[in-house]
Amino acid sequence: MRFVRGLLLALVAVLAGCERAEDFSDLKAWLDEVRVRPEGVAEPLPVFAPYQAFIYSATALRSPFLPSLDSDPTRDRNFSGEVAPDPGRARQFLEGFDIEQFEMVGTLSNSTSVFALLRGAGGVHRVKVGDYLGRNDGRIVSIGDSTVEVVEIVSDGRGAWRERPRTISLKERS
Repeated sequence: MRFVRGLLLALVAVLAGCERAEDFSDLKAWLDEVRVRPEGVAEPLPVFAPYQAFIYSATALRSPFLPSLDSDPTRDRNFSGEVAPDPGRARQFLEGFDIEQFEMVGTLSNSTSVFALLRGAGGVHRVKVGDYLGRNDGRIVSIGDSTVEVVEIVSDGRGAWRERPRTISLKERS
């Protein structure tokens, strides 16, 4: 009996909370204000300044985030007047990605070839000596047990091209 009384009391309290409140004075005031406005009159559209396109013209220059190159090309052992990217060469898939995002995770070998496993660009890729990767015409020149040696062709910012060696080291416990 005590349980039924408690349940009945809880039911009455819940129903009392559901009673409709008739206080819509703020809504009525807003509707009266809208009805008083003249029809067909709208606020003017804001005036926007036209878009000014920016053309970045330094794409062929050296990246400021990479180590600077020697200013005297005669002292640079990686400088050669004959070095230049080959515009007619067919691009490989891994050349569409920055070389910094690749990490070596292993090697594979058989009786004739050695391959490196590089993680990056959305997966693990098998590469061999002579393959290209990175945006700067990076060509793989050697594969060791714990490193992949790459030579990139980069602009010196004065219209000449230089070879820049890069090393991708083995990432252990990945």
